[in-house]
Amino acid sequence: MTKGKLAARPGTLGELRKSHWSEERIASRSVRDEMRENLLAKLERKEPLFPGVIGYEDTVVPQLVNAILSRHHVVLLGLRGQAKSRILRSLVDLLDDEIPIIAGCEINDNPYAPLCRACKDRLAELGDGTPIAWLPREMRYVEKLATPDVTIADIIGDVDPIRAARRGLELSNELTIHYGLLPRANRGIFAVNELPDLAGKIQVGLFNIMQEGDVQIKGYPVRLKLDVALVFSANPEDYTARGKIITPLKDRIGSEIRTHYPVDVAHGIAITEQEAWIRRHGDGRLVVPDFIKEIVEQIAFAARESKHIDRRSGVSQRLPISCLENVVSSAERRAAINRERTVVPRPCDIYAAMPSITGKLELEYEGELKGGEVIARSLIKEAVNRVFSARLAGAPIQETVAWFDAGGAVKIADTTPADEALRFLQHVPGLLETTALLGVPEKADPGLVVSACEFILEGLHVQQKIDRTEQRGYVGTPKVERKPREETSGPQPGRRRSYN
Repeated sequence: MTKGKLAARPGTLGELRKSHWSEERIASRSVRDEMRENLLAKLERKEPLFPGVIGYEDTVVPQLVNAILSRHHVVLLGLRGQAKSRILRSLVDLLDDEIPIIAGCEINDNPYAPLCRACKDRLAELGDGTPIAWLPREMRYVEKLATPDVTIADIIGDVDPIRAARRGLELSNELTIHYGLLPRANRGIFAVNELPDLAGKIQVGLFNIMQEGDVQIKGYPVRLKLDVALVFSANPEDYTARGKIITPLKDRIGSEIRTHYPVDVAHGIAITEQEAWIRRHGDGRLVVPDFIKEIVEQIAFAARESKHIDRRSGVSQRLPISCLENVVSSAERRAAINRERTVVPRPCDIYAAMPSITGKLELEYEGELKGGEVIARSLIKEAVNRVFSARLAGAPIQETVAWFDAGGAVKIADTTPADEALRFLQHVPGLLETTALLGVPEKADPGLVVSACEFILEGLHVQQKIDRTEQRGYVGTPKVERKPREETSGPQPGRRRSYN
């Protein structure tokens, strides 16, 4: 906003009355009316409603739009890592750029209809000379993370004996009230994250504001008719794990909207790329192959389907985000050790990123018996298998497999420089030609070619076409040699019967 516009804003109540901020416009327009009008305007202009929220265009967003147009209070239900908090915080974009308030008011009082005693007294004393302040929309969003130790005083308010002592007031005086977060969100949005963790008696304290539109401060015969849009987030599994949303409160919430994980890999990759810290080099040094991104995303999809992982807990989208960051860091480490300019992740870097996977998995009993690292390693192999099957189904790999079966072997460490690794890989028949099917020509950057070759070898390994050991690297699949049958006339005493 320019200085001219700042200077043109009314500074007193008298100036406000003469401006376009008429009493009728402010007094009769609630926060939910304001959100509704601004949302309709965005829809007409075809503006993006929730920037950064991917994959909800046909599911969550239409339901949320309907709820706002209906002037409902809203709760978002979903497992961890489903962008619930991001959506709640983006609702502030549906508010006006700024609104006028009585300067110095703790609860953002409407200049034409103040609620608190201090503002009423001030207005009676100063009249049209009452100073006006302007509250930006970013300051009209108040968020509270629900925890079991939250009290009524935190949310609603309570007596402040220190304020009473300093001002020489009796405790029965309304001016001794210390307002909680909810009154301080007046004329704005009040969000509660993880609502089931809020104690039942605290949830009861939200009844009046949702239905009757007011709150009562403890110990005072005063009712504050607040203007607040209430939005909540909750994990549905928390209803049995730690708490629940009490039925009368659920009844007063206008719309209950279910969120979900990405429905396809493309959406997951887009979210991961948006959120992960991988834009570390502005000079184009970092090149992350598409098949690496897809493998990382498929790990999360495989984990959500695994019988060894608690599906009720969910697998957060933070798993592929953290994993991709670790994958890039592992590639950076190799490039720094070998003084390589180009940073290209390889499949071995995904195995190096297992610490970013194991901590995000809630294992079932069978999974606990196997251990987190075993489960994480199996998820990586499953992800590699899915990507390999999708991208290289029907690829001419027979020559490559035959070379390994004939005794060929390739051993490449995760710190081997790209140029050196490429010299080893060039001896494998048909391998470099197959990389073209991944969009990586033989003449591409050595780091990119090596990454593609290693992906092909890892795919052949997980499909049991070749073998891999820590000592020997990639080798041919060992053949099981059968012992010749013993010629016997019948069952021999003391020996088991075998069938080959």
